Amino acid sequence: MPETTAAPLPVVDYLKLPADGEPYLEGHQCGECRAIFLGERSICSKCGTRDKIKAIKLSNKGKLYVYSIVHRSFPGIEVPYISAIVDLEGGGTVKGNLINIEPDPEKLAFDMPVDVVYKDALGRKDADGNSYISYFFQPAN
Repeated sequence: MPETTAAPLPVVDYLKLPADGEPYLEGHQCGECRAIFLGERSICSKCGTRDKIKAIKLSNKGKLYVYSIVHRSFPGIEVPYISAIVDLEGGGTVKGNLINIEPDPEKLAFDMPVDVVYKDALGRKDADGNSYISYFFQPAN
């Protein structure tokens, strides 16, 4: 029987993988106060408005808000790595890993511009052998 290759799966619900386009992060924005959140909701956590939340495509550009260089992790996770929180252009704050830069505080700067990139999730697969796509941050070009 020929082997079929399934499309990769997103690692989180707010990572969208459209069949006819590029991956993107999806936020939800309040129609009243304009606050942006990850994850679907019907009530704004900031102002309490109900049923005025709409899905939006988040930017692939942002600035490094804060980071932590991780030196100890679960078995099988390569260390050190940089865990980061990024403020995206146009709104939205996202946590992820910062790649393609040395995990050295001398090389990192708060507010440094970063891009969101979409790649294989470090070779991880589910029980059925399906691969995953994740998002990462890297210094802007």
